[in-house]
Amino acid sequence: MTRKRKNSKGGEEVELNLAAMLDMAFQLLTFFILTFKPAPPEGQISLRMPPPQPVAGVTKPVDRLGDDPKNRDPVGEFHTLAINLATDDSGKLARIDVANQNVTVDDRLKMFSTELDKDLNESGSPFDQVVISVPSKLHYSELMRVMGACSRQTVGGDPHNKLSKLSLVDEVNPNSP
Repeated sequence: MTRKRKNSKGGEEVELNLAAMLDMAFQLLTFFILTFKPAPPEGQISLRMPPPQPVAGVTKPVDRLGDDPKNRDPVGEFHTLAINLATDDSGKLARIDVANQNVTVDDRLKMFSTELDKDLNESGSPFDQVVISVPSKLHYSELMRVMGACSRQTVGGDPHNKLSKLSLVDEVNPNSP
């Protein structure tokens, strides 16, 4: 509410009641605080994943893998093609071993793709999955090149049967007990 009063020069002076303005400011502040709903934090995404399925079949009955301490190949009973990668000191891809055979590393990994195609698609090939042993120093871009070459492969000579079982493991140290 405003009040008018005369000043010394004969004009009217307007005086504002600040108590009413403070009350209104606090009411607005209270309203906005009580009605504020922050956006949900990112990263809490509900994913609908397919149900788990076994990725490997055993060729002969095995009681328990890992019972034999001399067994250096615990996935030997599975249809797994093992690929070992090696790096130079700068983290670039220096060597690729496919099923313990050294494959030449070129710019487009054509020799690697050819060797994979031969191993996965020749008649009677037992492989239906690939496990890549990755050294910790390998550059991410080099790993993506290898995975890209693997993901373009087919299995069993069927062009519609893409290689979908691809796993990465840490580099295996052959000197470990």
